[in-house]
Amino acid sequence: MPVPVVDNAYLKAIESARRDLRAFIAEKNCAPLMLRLAWHDAGTYDAVSKTGGPNGSIRSEREYTHAANNGLKIAIDFCEPIKEKHPTITYADLYQLAGVVAVEVTGGPTIDFVPGRKDSVATTPEGRLPDAHLGAKHIRDVFFRMGLSDKDIVALSGGHTIGRGHKERSGFEGPWTPQPLKFDNSYFKELLRGESEGLLQLPTDKCLLEDPSFRPYVDLYAKDEDAFFKDYAESHKKLSELGCKHTSPAFGNAKASPAVDSHASTATVLAHSAFGLAVSAIVVVLSYAYEVRRKTALK
Repeated sequence: MPVPVVDNAYLKAIESARRDLRAFIAEKNCAPLMLRLAWHDAGTYDAVSKTGGPNGSIRSEREYTHAANNGLKIAIDFCEPIKEKHPTITYADLYQLAGVVAVEVTGGPTIDFVPGRKDSVATTPEGRLPDAHLGAKHIRDVFFRMGLSDKDIVALSGGHTIGRGHKERSGFEGPWTPQPLKFDNSYFKELLRGESEGLLQLPTDKCLLEDPSFRPYVDLYAKDEDAFFKDYAESHKKLSELGCKHTSPAFGNAKASPAVDSHASTATVLAHSAFGLAVSAIVVVLSYAYEVRRKTALK
C-alpha cells in the first residue's frame, strides 16, 4: 500500500479527525478500548525481522480474531465513520491517533503525534502480544523483541490506570483502579497497596513489584505523577512509531543536533574559503606567467 503524502491537507485532516475522536470517545466512554486498539496494532512489532507494528493490519479478520484481540472489533468499527469522513488518513495513523486522544481525554499526558504511517494487511503470527497470565521473563521477551526497555515496560503498564478486564475477552474481570476512566498514577499506588477487593492485579502487574529492575520505577511513579506522565508519553510515542522509519519518510527526517549542525556549517564555510583561496592563488600565478610571456615577446 502507498505511503501517505503528509502535506498540509493531510495534516488538516489529522487535526479534524482528532477533534472527531475527542467528541466520540467522550460520548461513548470508550477511551480504554481505543487505547487497547492502538497498543495491540503496534505491539506486534519485531525489531529483528522488522515485521508487524503500527500499520493498521489489526483491521484484518486474520488478526483481530487472535485471542489477545478479543473485543477489539468493536473499536475497529468505532473508527470506521471517522475513516469514511477522512478517507485520506491511513488506518495506521487513525488507530494510533485514537490511542493518543484516549489518553488525553481521560486526563493523561499530551503525547507527541507524528502522522505518516503506511497501511498494511500483512498479519503477524499469533502470540506476539503479552499474555497476562505470565511473569517478568515473558513480558521482557515481548517488549525487548520490540526494542523497548524496562522503563518502557513499567511506564506503559501504567496505562492500565484506565480500563477494566472483561471475563469474556481476557478471562479476567474488573478494573485496576477505583476510577477506570481517569488517567493518573493510581495503578502504581494500588500495586503498592496490595490486592483490594474488586480490583485487578494480574501476574504481569505483580511482577513489576517483584522484579528488582522494575520495582524502582513503580515506587517513583506512585509518588511522582509528573515523572510517570513524562515517561509514559515518551514510551507511548516510541510504541506508536515502532518500525515506521523503515516504511514512512515522515519518520526518517531526524535532524542532527544543533552542535552537529553548527559543526557541519563551520566545515562547509571553511571548505568554501579554502577553495576560494586556492582559486585566487591560481589566478595570480597565471596572471604573472602571462605578463612575463607578454614582455618577453615585446623585446
